[in-house]
Amino acid sequence: MELETINDYLVSVFNDILTIEESELKKSQFNDLSITEMHTIEAIGMYRKKTTSEVAKELSITVGTLTIAINKLVKKDYVERIRSEDDRRVVKLGLTKKGKLLFRVHQHFHREMVKNILNGMEKPEEEALLKALKNLHTFLQGYK
Repeated sequence: MELETINDYLVSVFNDILTIEESELKKSQFNDLSITEMHTIEAIGMYRKKTTSEVAKELSITVGTLTIAINKLVKKDYVERIRSEDDRRVVKLGLTKKGKLLFRVHQHFHREMVKNILNGMEKPEEEALLKALKNLHTFLQGYK
C-alpha cells in the first residue's frame, strides 16, 4: 500500500478545504466571520436547538471558550439564545435568518465537494471509500 501517497493526499485535501473555505468566506457576504466561527455555526446546526454544552462537546472545546464565541456571533446576528419554555434556566442556541443562510451556503459547498468525489465511481468503490473514511473517523475519535 502506498502509505506515503495516501498521507500526502490526506494532508493536502485537509489543507485545501480549509484554505478554500477561508478564501470563499472572505469573498462572500459573510466576510465578517472567521473559519472557526463558521464551524461553530455549522455545529449549532439548523434543525435542532442545542445547549451550549452540546455544541462545546461537538467542537471539543470548553463551555467558556464557546460562550465567548457565541457572544460574538450573537453580536454579529448569526446566532440567538433561546430560553426554554419548560425551564427558564435552560438556554438553547439557534441560528438567526443570517446564520441559516450561511449554513445553507456552507452545506452546498460540502454537497458539491462530495458529489465530485463520487463522480464516476462504481458502487463497490463508493463502499470502499466509505469504509476507509469510517476507519479514519474511528481512529481520530481515539484522540478526542
